[in-house]
Amino acid sequence: MTFDELSALLLSWPHVEASTSYGTPSFKVNGKLLTRLREDGDSLLIKSVPPEEREMLCQACPELYYYTDHYRDYPMVLIRLSLADQETITTMLERTYREILPKKHR
Repeated sequence: MTFDELSALLLSWPHVEASTSYGTPSFKVNGKLLTRLREDGDSLLIKSVPPEEREMLCQACPELYYYTDHYRDYPMVLIRLSLADQETITTMLERTYREILPKKHR
């Protein structure tokens, strides 16, 4: 998936807006971070991934999923955007989207 494809997908979701976070492109819902592209231009931050699930993903498909020491203590995983398909990205981001979407819009 390309960043342009990701952008088109996420901006089609209600209440998602393009923004920046730490100097990189990001997407937010009501000011809350949905996801952001890391400095390498290919790693996408996926939030709301419990450590057990993250370990399973990283072991099952290490070329796609990984994390750095910086994220070790947080419920997050990184995904290589260039290797991911739209279904995978959508599935991974929908959970975070539902969590940060204001209750009145759920």
